[in-house]
Amino acid sequence: MNKILITGAGGYIGSVAISLLLAKGYMVIAVDNFSTGYRAPLDLLKEKYPDTLKIYEVDLRGFFSNIFKENSIDIVLHYAAACSVNESMQKPEHYFSNNTCATQRLLHTMLDHNVKNIVFSSTCAVYGEAGYVPIDENHPTKPANPYGESKLMSENIIRWYGKLSGLNYVILRYFNVCGATDDGTIGDSKHPSPHLMQNAVRGALGIEPFNLTCGKFDTADGTPIRDYVNIVDLNEAHILAVEHLLSGKESQIINLGTGTGNSVMEIVQEVEAITGKKIGVKLGEVRKGEPEKLIASIEKAQKVLGWKPTHTLQDSVQSLVDWYTKHPQGWE
Repeated sequence: MNKILITGAGGYIGSVAISLLLAKGYMVIAVDNFSTGYRAPLDLLKEKYPDTLKIYEVDLRGFFSNIFKENSIDIVLHYAAACSVNESMQKPEHYFSNNTCATQRLLHTMLDHNVKNIVFSSTCAVYGEAGYVPIDENHPTKPANPYGESKLMSENIIRWYGKLSGLNYVILRYFNVCGATDDGTIGDSKHPSPHLMQNAVRGALGIEPFNLTCGKFDTADGTPIRDYVNIVDLNEAHILAVEHLLSGKESQIINLGTGTGNSVMEIVQEVEAITGKKIGVKLGEVRKGEPEKLIASIEKAQKVLGWKPTHTLQDSVQSLVDWYTKHPQGWE
């Protein structure tokens, strides 16, 4: 049984990943400092999988070598990060400390214990303003904010460890993450969420007010187009990346999206259709630097990992409705 250490285990994406990995028979070592993550989803999973889930409360900027000593870890899934673009513009030092410095410390500890496989959660924010769409992995990287920069710096550190220390890696660059587990038992707890679909569903369900103002673009309905990838599909790609590395295949940098994209209005209309509630949308001035379209090329993910998203927009919205109906305030 392969042992996987997961950082950011109590977060939105990490907790969903753990539920999928445990169901597939992996042994999971869950690590989180719970500053923004939640213990509740891990406790829920611990009840279901008492023998294959271990939970540690630890900060990656502190001492955690004991975790590697106590467990024969095969691979690390590194989700832990601060991930708000707006916050990163106000607190850049937090992003470089929490994202970049913590990643370097994790890598150092991994290599000290001869753990040489890592799947790293990165972001399309490393690309900055899109020079062309769909965006492939060869697109220039010019982050427009400290969040994207902190992730790109982490990527570069990982790549140097790969060249000089034999570290094997898959770097996954996410586009817009949405949805919850298919049964609606684990989802996003941040409110407001950094994600449009989550906030739209919360607004439609009357959990908190939601009115949307966005720039008017030269698209079919006048709203910008983004690539929304379901969180279960996203994590299935991580599991394929784990299998890729454990089978001895070479390091990769790969985009994760749908390859198509949906407009903001299409998201709103899908939420309205499923909830039966209207959402106010106002078109205004385009914010400086706001792109009309951000769509991922996923050809490499299909070719290298054999991955293809299977969830529809309707699936993602329905799972969020189920999640927020059960947990209006997330895990709080």
